[in-house]
Amino acid sequence: MAEAPRWPGIPATADGSEAVVWVETQVSQGACAYPITSSTNMGAGYQAAQAAGKKNLWGEPLFFLELESEHSSASTCEGFAVGGGRVTNFTSGQGLVLMKEVLYTIAGKRLPALFHVGARALTSQALNVHCGHDDVMAVADTGWGIAFARNCQEVADLAVILRRVAEEAETPFLCVQDGFLTTHTVENVRLPEPALMAEFVGDPYAVTRLRNLMNPAKPIMSGVVQNQDAYMKGKVAQRFFIERLPGIARDAMDRYGTLTGRRYAPVDGYRLDDAEFAIVGLGSMMETAMATADWLRAHRGLRVGVLSLTLYRPFPAADVVAALAGVRALVVVERMDNPLAASNPLALEVKAAFHEAATHREGYPAGRTPPLVHTACAGLGSRDVRPGDFVAAIEEMARGGRRDFVLGIPHHEALPRGEDPDVRPAGAFSLRGHSIGGFGSVTTNRVMATLAGDLFGMYVQAYPLYGSEKKGLPTTYFLTVADERIRAHAELAHVDFVPLNDVNAFNLGDPLIGLADGGIVFIQSAETEPAAIWRGIPPRARAAIAARRLRVLALDTARIARETTSQPDLVQRMQGIVLLGVFLKAAPFVARRGLGEAEVFAAVERSLRKFFGKRGEAVVRENMEAVRRGYAEVIELEVLSHA
Repeated sequence: MAEAPRWPGIPATADGSEAVVWVETQVSQGACAYPITSSTNMGAGYQAAQAAGKKNLWGEPLFFLELESEHSSASTCEGFAVGGGRVTNFTSGQGLVLMKEVLYTIAGKRLPALFHVGARALTSQALNVHCGHDDVMAVADTGWGIAFARNCQEVADLAVILRRVAEEAETPFLCVQDGFLTTHTVENVRLPEPALMAEFVGDPYAVTRLRNLMNPAKPIMSGVVQNQDAYMKGKVAQRFFIERLPGIARDAMDRYGTLTGRRYAPVDGYRLDDAEFAIVGLGSMMETAMATADWLRAHRGLRVGVLSLTLYRPFPAADVVAALAGVRALVVVERMDNPLAASNPLALEVKAAFHEAATHREGYPAGRTPPLVHTACAGLGSRDVRPGDFVAAIEEMARGGRRDFVLGIPHHEALPRGEDPDVRPAGAFSLRGHSIGGFGSVTTNRVMATLAGDLFGMYVQAYPLYGSEKKGLPTTYFLTVADERIRAHAELAHVDFVPLNDVNAFNLGDPLIGLADGGIVFIQSAETEPAAIWRGIPPRARAAIAARRLRVLALDTARIARETTSQPDLVQRMQGIVLLGVFLKAAPFVARRGLGEAEVFAAVERSLRKFFGKRGEAVVRENMEAVRRGYAEVIELEVLSHA
């Protein structure tokens, strides 16, 4: 039996932003940042810790400075690092691009800063605050290392690993996670233990990796002007640092894996040993690709594998070739669209790697005929990337179809989405909620995820479908609870429970779409008589509910919110908390776990204290009362008797 790792991690539920804050408030000395969606919660979390007097692992008070722009924040980080400090930054989108001028100089001075990026689409024909990789690709030539996390666990681990790599290699790094799709998605994580981080990263003053370039006792010339006789020599001389970087990164990943049992490498291959076709890419959608590959093997008999790149810079070209050497064809799927180039950035790198191998470049594996490389643009601005999109891409490759295509939208170059399989773990319970921004439903969704993870020991994934506009307008949120890890990072098309905080959702679309036969609908209603509640549902929806034998639960959450809270400004948000009680009544795994009400509500109180404890005992008590009343007062309609 394998020996248990020394540092297995602290079980928790957290989103990608919270994972960053957990690590950086313990290992860094300071942060200089400017808030920009979707990285804002990282900076806000760090600033809150600093304001509360938190100290890092070496007893130093944290430093935080909010500047007037992203350019200024990067410049301030440069100064912090020049003085030998361990510094971080949080940014996204145009903010990252605005820093670009400074990123070159941070790399040129060999300053080992670590910046966290919530990858975001750049404003072009329109503004979008959601996920894209064009912001990262826009700065890929600045001399920084770049790593992509697929999920919240990888965010936490890479934050530790990359800090060590940056300092050991004297090369700054970007730790990238998908904006909103990871930064705001709650999942199970094993947070790195403080003692692990202290050992792995090290005291900033007890190690020699951090150099104070402004130390008059050790004078050094940095950031100077160089003319024709010197500039090129200085630039090319920096290859000394770059040539060491891949080995340092690999060694740090290996050491971390030995300590924690969580293994990382520059590339991560999945079911590639016998694969005929492969999906290649970066970020969260690659876990969806992995689950889809399993489905394609099981249901279509297609030998499909997946290659996720953890490191994008330095680009692990030889590793890519070695991992994909046996495939017949591959598709590189990117959250990018640069039609003026020969291909999108990752596809160009992959094609170049296979060309080098085919021409027998030293250091590359001697391979067979290079695979056919297809390219796909997908997921721009957080456009949903579904299992059905990957199915369509594999089918196109299998038939020897188009080499370049688009996924997920109607367009003449797009592949139509055919079968869109359910790749959730067997027995998963999922909800898709329809609410109004400001009702507190998104926070409730996080509380439900925390409760399911902490109390019931289940795997969870909770995330909101945000728009740029929020308060007062329709919003959708998703939660999946399962006995296995949840890999699909896509909007839920297959659900078991649909809570409607706003019955008007029936007039804005079909909220019952994708709801399993025999599933559950919850309706917020001011009516108390079941017949009156039933009449308030549009006839078309009533017919669908009866035909599919859906269960209908109802409750006036607004009334309970008004009666429960003493603070008028919390009435609207308290409606969402009432729904937590309804969820506990409806979710089948609550009964399966065999827990008594006292045990369940004790866990509810712990979760509520985690989210609302800072607002005082009265707020926690009122939230608990709202949950208890939701659990006790929700009613179920006799659907068939009212059909």
